Amino acid sequence: MISIFDLEKLSGLLKDFYEISHIRITVFDENLTELVSYPERVAPYCAVIRGTSKGFDACMACDRQACEKAAKKHSTYIYRCHAGLTEAVTPLYVGDVLVGYILFGHVFSYPSHEEGWAVVEQRCADLRVNMRMLKDTIFSAALIEENYIRSAAQILHAVASYLILERMATLKEDLLAARLDAYLSAHYSEKIKAPMIAEYLGIGKTQLYELSKQLYGCGIAERIRALRMEKAKALLREQKKLTLSEIAALCGYSDYNYFITVFSRETGWSPGDFRKKHSTPSF
Repeated sequence: MISIFDLEKLSGLLKDFYEISHIRITVFDENLTELVSYPERVAPYCAVIRGTSKGFDACMACDRQACEKAAKKHSTYIYRCHAGLTEAVTPLYVGDVLVGYILFGHVFSYPSHEEGWAVVEQRCADLRVNMRMLKDTIFSAALIEENYIRSAAQILHAVASYLILERMATLKEDLLAARLDAYLSAHYSEKIKAPMIAEYLGIGKTQLYELSKQLYGCGIAERIRALRMEKAKALLREQKKLTLSEIAALCGYSDYNYFITVFSRETGWSPGDFRKKHSTPSF
């Protein structure tokens, strides 16, 4: 997890949302790990559906797909879940970094119980759930109008903005930045790639790229190349006894010709010309 959530404040905020809307609300981190919800228990019909492995897996897959769509849209996404219930999800961004999701769900939004049950029954037919028990819970559910859901979704979006504004979710960017800088400083001359760095930091490749853009204004590959070029320039200026091939190797380039190509492209000078122009004079 690349963020820190104030769970105590979040719990209070979710409770307030529920008191107004009577709709269950949940916060996930960026990996879709549930952090806090109010109420803690899911709706009775959801409990029946999740009571089987197929039903549980279908719910998890549905949540993931919905969150991915919301993240791409950068806005609240209202949808019918795999079982025919209505949900809404809003992505949580700190700056440009996705840190989690806030979701309300399991709303029975149909003109009548009969019409809704026809949809739910069809969608849950292959989930091996107790259909009699599921029907009982469906017919006990409150009927929620579409206008009410749209209004609740607007409030959900406002709640998401508020919890970011009030720093209930913040990046661990100071710690991550220090770890990333230390790692790159120690290993930039080695054969390192983004997946290795992401694994070391415990974040995804996309999140690593976003963090790099925030910290350095460029991607990881560009940052590594910049560090290598600075090292090469320092060696060319200060270490006259080193050959260009040795300098290339010290900067992480096993291919001497490729080093010359990259250095010339990045600085506008060939390594030899740079050394002649910028060498530290000896006395």
